[in-house]
Amino acid sequence: MTQERWRRIKELYHEARQRQGNDRSTFLAQACGSDVELRREVQALLNQDADSGSKILDRPAAELLPESSVMQLAPGANLGQYRIGEHLGAGGMGTVYKATDMKLGRQVALKLLRPEMLEDAGAGARFEREARTLASINHPGIAAIYGLEEHEGVRFLALEYVPGPTLAGRLQRGPLPPREAISVSKQIAEALEIAHAQGIIHRDLKPSNIKVSDKGQVKVLDFGLAKPVAPPRMARSTDSTATLTENLTGSMTIVGTPAYMSPEQASGRELDARTDIWSFGCVLYEALTGKQAFRGATVTEVLAAVIEREPDWAALPAVSSTRLALLLKRCLRKDANSRLRDIGDGRIELEDLLAAPEQPAQNAAGMTRRTAIGALSGAAAGVAAAGVFAISRYRGAVPRKLTQFSIASPNSEEFVTTFGNRVGISPDGALIAFNTRAGGVGADLFYTRLLRELESKRVKEVPSGGGAFFPRDGRWMGFLTTNVAELAIRKLALSGGAPVTICPHNVAPAGATWADDDTIYWVDGTPGGLMSIPAAGGKPKEAAKIDFAQGERQYKYPCALPGGKAVLVTVATAENATFDEARIVAFLPHTGQRKILLEGGTHPRYSSGYLLYTRDAKILAVRFDPDRLEVQGQPFTALEGVLMSRNTGVANFDVSASGDLAYVPGICDGGARTLVWVDRNGKAEPVPLAAKSYLHPRLSPDDRRLAIEVEGPSHNLYVYDFDRGVLADITTDGVSHWPVWSPDGSQLSYRSGPMGSFTLWRVPADRSRTPQQVPATGFSQSAESWSPDGSAIAYTAAGPGTPSRIMIARLDRNHQAESIDKEKAPEGSPKFSPDGRWLAYCSNESGKPQVYVQAFPGPGAKIQISSDGGTDPVWKRTGGELYYRNGDSMMAVAVSTAPTFKASRPQELWKRHYSHGMSSSCGPPGATSSNYDVTADGKRFLMIKDDDQDRATSRQIVVVLGWADELRRMTTKT
Repeated sequence: MTQERWRRIKELYHEARQRQGNDRSTFLAQACGSDVELRREVQALLNQDADSGSKILDRPAAELLPESSVMQLAPGANLGQYRIGEHLGAGGMGTVYKATDMKLGRQVALKLLRPEMLEDAGAGARFEREARTLASINHPGIAAIYGLEEHEGVRFLALEYVPGPTLAGRLQRGPLPPREAISVSKQIAEALEIAHAQGIIHRDLKPSNIKVSDKGQVKVLDFGLAKPVAPPRMARSTDSTATLTENLTGSMTIVGTPAYMSPEQASGRELDARTDIWSFGCVLYEALTGKQAFRGATVTEVLAAVIEREPDWAALPAVSSTRLALLLKRCLRKDANSRLRDIGDGRIELEDLLAAPEQPAQNAAGMTRRTAIGALSGAAAGVAAAGVFAISRYRGAVPRKLTQFSIASPNSEEFVTTFGNRVGISPDGALIAFNTRAGGVGADLFYTRLLRELESKRVKEVPSGGGAFFPRDGRWMGFLTTNVAELAIRKLALSGGAPVTICPHNVAPAGATWADDDTIYWVDGTPGGLMSIPAAGGKPKEAAKIDFAQGERQYKYPCALPGGKAVLVTVATAENATFDEARIVAFLPHTGQRKILLEGGTHPRYSSGYLLYTRDAKILAVRFDPDRLEVQGQPFTALEGVLMSRNTGVANFDVSASGDLAYVPGICDGGARTLVWVDRNGKAEPVPLAAKSYLHPRLSPDDRRLAIEVEGPSHNLYVYDFDRGVLADITTDGVSHWPVWSPDGSQLSYRSGPMGSFTLWRVPADRSRTPQQVPATGFSQSAESWSPDGSAIAYTAAGPGTPSRIMIARLDRNHQAESIDKEKAPEGSPKFSPDGRWLAYCSNESGKPQVYVQAFPGPGAKIQISSDGGTDPVWKRTGGELYYRNGDSMMAVAVSTAPTFKASRPQELWKRHYSHGMSSSCGPPGATSSNYDVTADGKRFLMIKDDDQDRATSRQIVVVLGWADELRRMTTKT
């Protein structure tokens, strides 16, 4: 070992020793980067008690324990009868070399026990156990052992040398093709079956312990954690230390690799062969997706995912049949008693799959209660499947065989959960229309895809649009333009021609539908009533008005029933915390009647005698008579894994009149946000508040209270008292957003009203008076900051065709509002400096968001603060610093504001992944309001942790032809 590396290890050890738990793990992960061996070396020292660690650090570099003389074995050196070749790698207990057995003339792998473990009885016992375990197993799928030897104080195993990469190395290039994944997994199962038959479990099965030759032959390696066990029993010990830990070098260390541990292994319960079946499932999932089934930034987060969460089933690419998807789910059931009972059964299933001809791709995300119908395949598989179908009109069409395939989003663009459904299917199932979010936060790009063609086509006449809907005759496609400069309901003849505007809008509608009487119904904004207009154009009329007095808050996602008699609508009320709790209501526009059909769901659709709706990423189905408006029987789960949102009620799926399904696979987002304190070093501490859809936290001037928005069917403001632990309502109208404290903490300013046409309001923080509107100009007004003297409120205003701009509402001069800047680029998040002389804000004028400071009220200097991008500026309330965000980095800039403004070079305080405010129902990051706050002394940051923000996306659409026939079969079985 070099002196430089020894010096680096010492530095990292001393720094890590000052940290605890997740903070230590995060520090090591960041400091060591891709140098896994360096992290192991430091962790080995940390596993000692402080005194032992210090004694080891006093030793010279040549005697360093993880890489002592063992690591100095040079190619060509002799170790007994073995001549050392190349270094192959290192693990937790030993390092491995390729070597030549000079007596027998064969290549071997030598696994050398690390010197620091020579006097460790536990480590020595494990090393010897690995030798005995391997010696007891004779199978071509398990690397053989030739001997347990010792030479001049070096203890080592002589093992079969297996050429070729590990499965982990192979997966760095991407997932395996489905049949190759099945073949590899079948061989792994064979090896485990032999071990289990002899009462031995591996306990550390993972891709890096599996070799795959160029010919696809598998060898399972590293039985260092293998252990004899009794056969599985239905009841298990609850002793939390039975097998999770072993005493290694005087410390308690997790045995196994967290990402592949079974829940019972991670929880420290007694183990049997089913723990290997879980790990086998993790390996199979990773082989199919190229991703670990359970991930996290720290060991604690990974273990939490193993114990509490499901894998991202929507990430599964093409698999050969539903049988494989079912096998995978059975391997990864949390409850060991419900898991696959024997790995031999899995091996038989895989052999059958290899023997069967390839079938259209299936996906575990779309498994129904009775049958897996979801399908996720690569674009090529989807195109190949689509090419062989004869697409006909739904009237009189021959019933199709149940067939599933997927369509990849163009250019890897994303489907995300916002307000509008992102996929529609024509009545005959011949055409898919969809819109993606370019770049994650850009415009909605609109595409169509004929299933008989090979690629999706951009609708170039529509710069930004989506929410496709169709009349039953299939001659037109209706859609919604989403560009703020041109909001409208439009239609496009499928025979060709330019788009025709039916009705312009100031606010994007919350869904639209085309009735059989050639009337188009839509929901007029959020919140808004049910509107109607002839498809040929005309004057809009209100077909149903929201009954606020009866607690109704939002209408969403209308669906016209056959015959034009009634329209299904999602109705959310003040009592609903999420759209999972909303109701499905039938409106009869011609009579004004309404009928509640179902409680607990959103986004209704009708097809082939079924009312379909969604809840918790599932499509539920129930038999339905559209003439009598009667639900018949009990709803059942028809499909799992649909990308949807509890906050907006959107569900990205559609069903054709011919009974074909198109949906975007994914999760149900919303309600998983928590609040955390983060210090200047990035160490996090949770705030004791239950998870909700929090947005825009604002600390009171004395830091004793928190004003915050909770989004969902009702957007309301709350104040949390840190001392008393009470979260109290401030607004109850369901349309209030973005709170801002007055300088003395007595009032809150906020925006309220229909989405896209907010007005400015203020209310006493103790609710001693009713809210009062603040006279201001601009189409949509969003409060941002109150001047220190209480005389003005900085807000942003935006409207159709105009970018967001900064405005000032004067509270002491007849409330006349004025613009602070004439820039044409979007700008926002204006914040008064503590002395009121400067205004920090974000602007896109350079082509990307940057933070600026400008003299207030001006004219005067305008200084760019951020260097390579920045959003969400917040001042330190006692002065001296300005904070902003650059991606996941929290940046700090030392500033002085008198006699003039001066700023230092930006410095990164910490980098962690917290919510930027990209939510389902409020603005994305950029020139918008900050989604965090800072204590007055600048020592703690109040951040929002959103567990859904990275998972609520997809890059493909699943198409299921003949889905209605499957629903009928399921109804018969239910």
